[in-house]
Amino acid sequence: MQNAGLDEAQIGIKIARRNINNLRYADDTTLMAESEEELKSLLMKVKEESEQAGLKLSIQKAKTMTSSPITLWQINGKIMETVIDFIFWGSKITADGDCSHEIKRHLLLGRKAMTNPDSILKAETLLCRQRSI
Repeated sequence: MQNAGLDEAQIGIKIARRNINNLRYADDTTLMAESEEELKSLLMKVKEESEQAGLKLSIQKAKTMTSSPITLWQINGKIMETVIDFIFWGSKITADGDCSHEIKRHLLLGRKAMTNPDSILKAETLLCRQRSI
């Protein structure tokens, strides 16, 4: 993946005047592009570089998600699954860009932590100093 040339590619999503076309974490890679053609180009680049390194792209594990209608993709005669959302670093990313579910989830986690202060007060990392009189 390091030599796939994804970092230098001019295709991707522009964020803060930079092209972002992939997110990598451990053995997962998320590819991003503005159009279906760009995404196919990125995927083929990853597939070719992987094969040169002796790795095989697992189509059974690969999935696509778009914010617009997409045609079915076939790679090596196998159809890639299309999903409407996925979890990345613990956050739910949806095809329609709706983040209300994530906001509610984070609010509930905060509320749960505040209504159960025992876990905070009994934490071993919490340092308390007693004032002597």
